[in-house]
Amino acid sequence: MDESPPPDPPAPQDAVDAIGAQWHAVRPELDVSPMGVFGRIHRISRAVADAAEKTYARHGISGGEFDVLATLRRSGEPYTLSPRQLSATLMLTTGGMTGRLDKLERAGLLSRSPDPTDRRALQVTLTERGFELVEAAVVAGLETQHACLAGLDPDETALLTGLLRKLLAGLPR
Repeated sequence: MDESPPPDPPAPQDAVDAIGAQWHAVRPELDVSPMGVFGRIHRISRAVADAAEKTYARHGISGGEFDVLATLRRSGEPYTLSPRQLSATLMLTTGGMTGRLDKLERAGLLSRSPDPTDRRALQVTLTERGFELVEAAVVAGLETQHACLAGLDPDETALLTGLLRKLLAGLPR
């Protein structure tokens, strides 16, 4: 049986490879390949989120505010949901949601009104101004996302989508 040490990893190609190489140097017995996957997912997520924030800022909103407007828009006419539905969809606390709704209402992008079927509840509705803004912002956001994927051809994008879907489905809940 060959007792030789494991081969040295290839020369780093990016910062994540460099991290893996450093771990290999100090703990060669560890399989650090998951760091390559999740380190890149994390860095990609941060870079794309930063690019999206800049895109939405040109429309006068944050990414979180876009998420509220987009959730109302994609809910279909009459573009109305309860604060609880919005919180659940966006995985926000009610306090976090209230702050976003206050700001968006002050900007005239949505309105809050009593729920006609439950006098204890409210409805949040996209205003015409909010509808116009989210229509423009979603196009701009998709342009940003397409630009981020420009290094991949359509087949590679489809393959990556499938692999990420499979990875996400297999994560512990």
